[in-house]
Amino acid sequence: MDAGHQPTLDEVENRLASLIGGRLTRDEADRWASRWVADDRLAWDDISWWALNLLCGIDLPADESGGYLHDDG
Repeated sequence: MDAGHQPTLDEVENRLASLIGGRLTRDEADRWASRWVADDRLAWDDISWWALNLLCGIDLPADESGGYLHDDG
């Protein structure tokens, strides 16, 4: 996927799988998804929008303990 076109559901799913598989950091996933969520010119199907919003903010800390707001557990 290049920066010039809206990602497909398969591409969004691939980012989720890469995050889960440890091939993508939480920060990388958040930065990638945030770019697309912030673009108001784009229209999304419900599943893609839901998945992008899972990735957007995935790196938010819950507190000083080092855990994440969106935890694995």
